Amino acid sequence: MAFTNTRSATWSRFWYSSSALLFSLVTIAWLVYAYATSSAVKQLPEPIAVSTDNNKLSCPTKVKRVAVIGAGSGGASAAFYLHQAYPCLLNVTVYERENYLGGRSTSVGVYGDAREQVELGASIFVNVNYNLVSAVERFNLSTVAYDGEDLDGLKQTLGVWNGEKFVFIQNDDGYEWWNNLKLLWKYGLSTIRTQRLVDDTMNKFLKMYEAPIFPFKSLGEAAIHAGLSASGKTSAQLLKESGIHAPFSSDIIQAATRVNYAQNLAQIHGLEAMVCMVANGAMSVNGGNWQIFDRMLRHNQNEILLNTRVTDVSLLEDRGQYLVKSTSPMSNGLEVSTNTEARNFDTVIIAGPLQFSNISIRPTPAFPPDSTPYVTLYVTLFTSPYRLNPSKFRLHNSADVPTTILTTLPMDGGSSASFFSLSTLRTVINPHIQPSRKEYLYKLFSPTPPSLNDLIETLNVPARDHTSSSVDDHKNVITWKYDKKWHSYPYLPPRKTFDSPQLDVMGKLWYTSGIEPFISTMETSSLMGKNVAQLIVDDWLLEEAAASMPEKAVD
Repeated sequence: MAFTNTRSATWSRFWYSSSALLFSLVTIAWLVYAYATSSAVKQLPEPIAVSTDNNKLSCPTKVKRVAVIGAGSGGASAAFYLHQAYPCLLNVTVYERENYLGGRSTSVGVYGDAREQVELGASIFVNVNYNLVSAVERFNLSTVAYDGEDLDGLKQTLGVWNGEKFVFIQNDDGYEWWNNLKLLWKYGLSTIRTQRLVDDTMNKFLKMYEAPIFPFKSLGEAAIHAGLSASGKTSAQLLKESGIHAPFSSDIIQAATRVNYAQNLAQIHGLEAMVCMVANGAMSVNGGNWQIFDRMLRHNQNEILLNTRVTDVSLLEDRGQYLVKSTSPMSNGLEVSTNTEARNFDTVIIAGPLQFSNISIRPTPAFPPDSTPYVTLYVTLFTSPYRLNPSKFRLHNSADVPTTILTTLPMDGGSSASFFSLSTLRTVINPHIQPSRKEYLYKLFSPTPPSLNDLIETLNVPARDHTSSSVDDHKNVITWKYDKKWHSYPYLPPRKTFDSPQLDVMGKLWYTSGIEPFISTMETSSLMGKNVAQLIVDDWLLEEAAASMPEKAVD
């Protein structure tokens, strides 16, 4: 949703600064078409209480030991909600192979300045993201609403580029009512039908937070019970069945699936397309969304092992435990060596795509997860004193290029855009140039890494600064650049069955990433982390309740 996992703030700015599309537009649509408020998304449910009388519970003498492998949204949520749901003392160890917490939610400092953070991964979440919003409130984190950043007087606009021309441009000129009428004239009832479908989808999805669906051992069955059948068909099929047609589907909805998931309507399943269209109340945490998961992990004094890679998870049958082996770098000041360690745990949670972990599991899981292919996405952050180049986008030399550019495919099958999105995020002060000056901060999503010349050609650079191919000579054009290659989210073709969160028969080995082919966002990863935590605790409480019952006399 802009619900997000490597999710773009570009899309939220689209919805927020161009509220004409599906939020302010719906207000007018209600007046014009009497679209009743009964279809609006319902309020989020209250937290689910543990169904145990804690006053009567006798805690076991042996403290349970849990290993959580991965410190992203799924792992942090699993660790946090284990403590929330279990009334007794827990020993939780979190393994993270990177040197930071947050997984695919991470930020970097522009120009290397930690005070000037920009999201590199999962960028936004929205007000229907119950777990994230409640965590922000609980930990008193400040948020930034996506109502536009300071662009030093540059008018914010959104454009959808199909590789040949802009098929949609919207100005944030303050005349929303006029933009709304123009959109309604161009796209007609497809806008209204889309909002109805989005609201209906979200109402169904929110059932997954509540009993009797939550907690769920089968994601596929939970989806059926919630009425979420759209994952079983392509977005193109779903939209056609719902009376949502081109050009709205190709201009707007496909632009959303490309910026959010780097996939087109013909390939991505329908549920994820609806998720892309939810962006009301888009926000991010001031200083980086990773802080949500940092607070979750540090809240209960878990043991956190950064730069630590788990290599093996092996069942110890005689103990009913798993042995977790890990390696981490160790330095004596002169040289770096590898430290190897092994620990026993009662329960292990693997909270990241298994195929990228290189973890050996013995014995082979009874319910092994699929090796799901993931999209390779290149994120390029860069700064420049120059604005975007009109001629690159076939505009008049004096024209303003949209500050947010999303892409779609040309209707006639012509050449497509070489990128998914290009955003002018904000202006920043470059402290490394004297006197210091304001520059533009850009963010590019693309399927391949752009060359330096690709970036320079995107900018409106005067001829005097564009005559050399030397990298050094171009430092006054691209003043700072940061590249990141992500396995950002799965390819999302239609499917009706999903990986089990429980990997073994005993219920001691668990997995959170099976939800990503269903919906891949920070929020849904958090939901699965919470779901796994509740399933584990429910099993523990049943075991402890059974152990505390007096044995029946035998005649």
